[in-house]
Amino acid sequence: MENNLKSQEEVDQWEETMFLYDHALKKMALKAQMMNDEFVCRYHYNPIEHIKSRLKTADSIVRKLRQDGYEVTIQNMNEKLSDIAGVRIICSFTSDIYQLAEIIERQEDISVLYVKDYIKNPKPNGYKSYHMVVSVPIFLSDHRRDMKVEVQIRSVAMDFWASLEHKIAYKFEGDAPEALLRELRACADIVDILDDKMYSLHEALLAITEKRNSPANRP
Repeated sequence: MENNLKSQEEVDQWEETMFLYDHALKKMALKAQMMNDEFVCRYHYNPIEHIKSRLKTADSIVRKLRQDGYEVTIQNMNEKLSDIAGVRIICSFTSDIYQLAEIIERQEDISVLYVKDYIKNPKPNGYKSYHMVVSVPIFLSDHRRDMKVEVQIRSVAMDFWASLEHKIAYKFEGDAPEALLRELRACADIVDILDDKMYSLHEALLAITEKRNSPANRP
């Protein structure tokens, strides 16, 4: 990216911009961790299995802008891209996904810019995940900057599928054999079944535990 900048002023602006995205990323990841800690403290249940975060590299930003037909500028980077900073929240069950999304929407210091629900409306290849693009305020010594962060919320099974799909797309540079893509799509259907089965087991476990702990069953 820096090779595409024409002056020291632009280089300084690039460095400050990435500094802001980095801190917005950390702030959103910390917020997700605090939500999970609250659930553990209040309800003795952790809806989040783990949290991943990543900041796009300069090369990746340049490539994305060019693929989308935009000139490589910091202004276009801020205005046209929404996934420079990304947080991925991996949940146990689909119900956790929507509950966490609602909590994020209620945060007073976070503004939801838009949502893409690929769980109710999967991509043609079978990809499922709940995407939110949020605006995170960063307070500097003399002003405030609102930075975009993409939040992806998905189940463990969805994340496993997405990881394999990414490896296939990278390996074949977007031109994977049709037979392989059919198998991948079939796996997406299996992921749905697995998520439903695991949730049913979870509900059965809760019911058994509640029954054992009821006053009628206590010695």
